Amino acid sequence: MSSRVEPRTWRMTVNGIRTPVREVGPGDDREAVVFLHGNPGSGADWLGLLGRVGGFSRAVAWDAPGFGQADKPSDFPQDVDNHAAFVAAALDQLGIERAHLVLHDFGGLWGLAWAATDAARFASVVLADTGLLVDYRWHRLARIWQTPGLGELFMAATTGPAFRALLRQGNPRGLPRDFTDRMYDDFDRGTRAAVLRLYRSAIDIGTPSRRLSAALRPLNRPALVLWGAHDPYLPKTLARQQRETFPDAEVVVLDRSGHWPFVDDPDRCGDLVAGFLRRVRTTDPRP
Repeated sequence: MSSRVEPRTWRMTVNGIRTPVREVGPGDDREAVVFLHGNPGSGADWLGLLGRVGGFSRAVAWDAPGFGQADKPSDFPQDVDNHAAFVAAALDQLGIERAHLVLHDFGGLWGLAWAATDAARFASVVLADTGLLVDYRWHRLARIWQTPGLGELFMAATTGPAFRALLRQGNPRGLPRDFTDRMYDDFDRGTRAAVLRLYRSAIDIGTPSRRLSAALRPLNRPALVLWGAHDPYLPKTLARQQRETFPDAEVVVLDRSGHWPFVDDPDRCGDLVAGFLRRVRTTDPRP
């Protein structure tokens, strides 16, 4: 059985926003694995993978502005470019000069937007049910959130049982109760407002996806794509489309997983992600 390392947790302030950081491995290593969560998660989503990676690499996961236990200022622009700028500032503060990205959901857009602006620091990527969404039509829940008035009503009516029932959709393996409880505990008024602003800023997701794909394709960085076959939000057909941006990507569709494959199938995903990261840390693909 692979050894697991217990993350240490501390708080940092980036551009005036305080956020918890979960970290494993040597804190002064300039090369690190950087985990970026999606909506409505937090850095705690990655605790299982952090433990696996900590045996051979520095790795960090923080809560994005507006999510988890991070500050949730109402004036933070909840859009891809501002989240990418936060990633850049966080990496600067953490002293990370070579980043292996592990991304999920909206964290994929945030991370890839950062990577397109800082190719020298971008080393590799794991895409877990995320990527660039060219010619994609938003799922039904996103369209509700994007509709003024209707989105606010949905958020006001979302109770704990309703939230957990929503997360069960498209997850045949189920999700651990402690995972869904923590996610709901973080889904407070500030996060609900952030989610609405985020989705309304991204109604046209195809245009920035095409732009980022064109910028990243020539880099051809090492990539691993993991996708839950039952994801109700991002269909599995999007998995192989990521090769349009990362031509040599390894693509694995997990037959019994949903939107959080690294949570509902942690052993297999842990083996795949740890194996990939061990390989790419031994080579430098940058010109």
